[in-house]
Amino acid sequence: MAVDYAPGVLPGHACQLFAGADIYVAQGANQGDGLGGPSEVIPGDVYELDREAAPLRLVVSQPVGLDQHVALGSEVGLPGQVVRLEARYTLMAPDGDRVELLILMLEGAERFALPLSPIGANVDYTLLTVEPAPTDLQLADLLCLSFARGTMISLPGGSQRAIEALMPGQQVLTRDHGRQPVRWIGHARLRAVGAFAPVVIAAGTLGNSGDLILSQHHRVFLYQRNRLPGLSTSELLVQARHFVDGERAYLREGGYVDYFSLVFDRHEIIYAEGVPSESLMVNDATVNRLPPELAAEVKAQFPGLSHSPHFGTEAGRQFLDSIGSQTLFKNRGGR
Repeated sequence: MAVDYAPGVLPGHACQLFAGADIYVAQGANQGDGLGGPSEVIPGDVYELDREAAPLRLVVSQPVGLDQHVALGSEVGLPGQVVRLEARYTLMAPDGDRVELLILMLEGAERFALPLSPIGANVDYTLLTVEPAPTDLQLADLLCLSFARGTMISLPGGSQRAIEALMPGQQVLTRDHGRQPVRWIGHARLRAVGAFAPVVIAAGTLGNSGDLILSQHHRVFLYQRNRLPGLSTSELLVQARHFVDGERAYLREGGYVDYFSLVFDRHEIIYAEGVPSESLMVNDATVNRLPPELAAEVKAQFPGLSHSPHFGTEAGRQFLDSIGSQTLFKNRGGR
């Protein structure tokens, strides 16, 4: 899927964010205030997302270089305004889940927050840390978080190939539909810090032949031969971050990480280092973060623009804590 860009200019893309006023201090020193800047917020304050808050669409055009500007079609800002990444906040929910917010400022306008992980209304989030924003982050990179460079992907016939060596059109083994051609491959290189630091699941932990290295919110598919209490299905989808125990699975921070994502005609379960894992799910939320020309190609490639998510139970942090990681590691997913 090659896309030719005009010299010196990359096309825009869209992302969803919240107005700073929609995330307010419910308890603490700044009670009642909306999300402030890094010199104004106080760690320990408890924030909530307003139940009436609706995500806003920011469209950004990206000239070559680090500057990012508002583009035509944006719900916020004016075309040409500079988008400045101001800070990164880490908050924690009562169940221990962490949410990272990128704080954005539009030149001469209000403050916005771009969640790097899901955030829910009427949930208390305690502010833990305030850090400078990544200086080299392009917002379009946020789409491509999946598998790290070097991840071995199973092909029909049993051979494997490193994900960065795959090409669009190449056949990959899927759990439910056999051999399927790769339609699109995304790639992003990011600093491995905070929400961008990869999870390393050590070889053998889930029956994986080598270390499985993937982004924190990418999901691994587990099949429980004996359905666990509290689950409606024997098929379990678990975000990589939920495996982290500091021993068999850990966050690897520091340096850079190259992430790759694979798109098929359907949302598939593929084999990464022998472990069933999801492909990138194509829907409005993901495609709207692509450059417009590339989004148009993806839409043409995937009529209806809506992958149905793979059937299975999404396992949250509280449920996984209740059964213990030993149970997951003992009941490894299979074919």
